[in-house]
Amino acid sequence: MLKFTSFSDVENLNDLIQEALNIKRNPLQFQSLGKNKTLGLVFLNPSLRTRLSTEKAALNLGMHVIIINVNQESWAWEIRDGAVMNGTKVEHIKDAAAVISQYCDLVGIRCFPSLTNREEDYNEQLLNQFITYCSVPVISLESATRHPLQSFADLLTITENWHRPERPKVLLTWAPHIKPLPQAVANSFSEWMRHAEVDFIITHPRGYELHPDFTTGTKICYNQEEGLQKADFVYVKNWSSYHEYGKIVPANDTEWLLNKEKLAVTNNAKIMHCLPVRRNVELIDELIDGENSIILQQSHNRLFAAQGIIKKMLEQILTTS
Repeated sequence: MLKFTSFSDVENLNDLIQEALNIKRNPLQFQSLGKNKTLGLVFLNPSLRTRLSTEKAALNLGMHVIIINVNQESWAWEIRDGAVMNGTKVEHIKDAAAVISQYCDLVGIRCFPSLTNREEDYNEQLLNQFITYCSVPVISLESATRHPLQSFADLLTITENWHRPERPKVLLTWAPHIKPLPQAVANSFSEWMRHAEVDFIITHPRGYELHPDFTTGTKICYNQEEGLQKADFVYVKNWSSYHEYGKIVPANDTEWLLNKEKLAVTNNAKIMHCLPVRRNVELIDELIDGENSIILQQSHNRLFAAQGIIKKMLEQILTTS
């Protein structure tokens, strides 16, 4: 594995899950694998879980870690080819990526969408340019359209909480928010669930349909109560409109806020959320802190998802060096 930006980079999903679960049982068992190797973590946007989990994952594997907060601790990047750089952008991404490659054996990059230009965002312009000019393997720490490390951790969490022979019903439900959010987590979760051994369904108000590349073959339900029926896992997440790009349409609908009464039709469903969460706006305290919440378990599994991916990449680097 020399690149991890989406589910398509996964060769064998079951093997990847078992590897991460094995790492979780003994996180320091491969501590010598990353000796004298350096992971660079490049952030163009804020981060808590992604930064901490990926850094600790690398340390557990014996790596050194360098963290760069672009626009705060380094020069602002220009990404347009052929740009006349007479404005506020001081360094071109082709130069920055090439230099970072000289200092690091593996690089993770986090870059959110603009939510203003759908074509540029869904072409993953910034991420793909960075990969083009970076001469070492790259991990997406969240991009304009996907958050693969989060989705991998989500699947680990579902796997750990399901012990029956039948497939669990997993529901992704839209939730209210005070501002437009990217579709990346919803896209990515849908992409991974479509390849997992689960019965997957999405529920949201009309106008919040995701890009069909991420939902083909998935049941879409516009009635939340119907979607909740017999659900075993309920993943709560807000996202803005894809078709009316980056907008909240219609006005924020608080009727989609979950409560215990609504969950009565589920199979005592586990509650999931990727965090951060705006409490009592997107999800109420009672559910976040309740006995059915596995939100903090998801957060913990971010470490083992990251460690599993980094381990795969280190093994590939060592094999080809």
